[in-house]
Amino acid sequence: MSILRKNIQLSLFAAITLIAFTTVGCKTMGGTGAEAKSSVTQLSGAQEVPPVSTEASGQSTIKIAADKSVSGTLLVSRMNATAAHIHEGAKGANGPVIVPLTKTSATTFAVPADTKITDAQYASYKAGNLYVNVHSGAYPGGEIRAQLNPK
Repeated sequence: MSILRKNIQLSLFAAITLIAFTTVGCKTMGGTGAEAKSSVTQLSGAQEVPPVSTEASGQSTIKIAADKSVSGTLLVSRMNATAAHIHEGAKGANGPVIVPLTKTSATTFAVPADTKITDAQYASYKAGNLYVNVHSGAYPGGEIRAQLNPK
């Protein structure tokens, strides 16, 4: 019976250690753990500047960590997307491209591996002044857009 009790105790200890390890993240394995801020956004034509009347929509899941590394994906629907970018600009204003996204399928874009932004761009992100938008042949200036939310 004491062997069974020891095995149960060891199993509980291993489970608790695994949960703690995956919750905190592992810097030595490249994880950003709790320091990464994820911004899940819904893109629409109404958020473009100027607004666009379109049935297209999208969803982005962009993560920007305290070390200024950027990762994530963007999915679009009901449009023939030609390009997608992260821009620096306040809500209601257009701004320059800071991260071009890579098209991985007809409906998916991804942040390129090892992407980092500058200190000034990170400050803009923290202030809510970064956005993602998707371009098309019909709307070369951008068909759908959403501000990235750092909170």
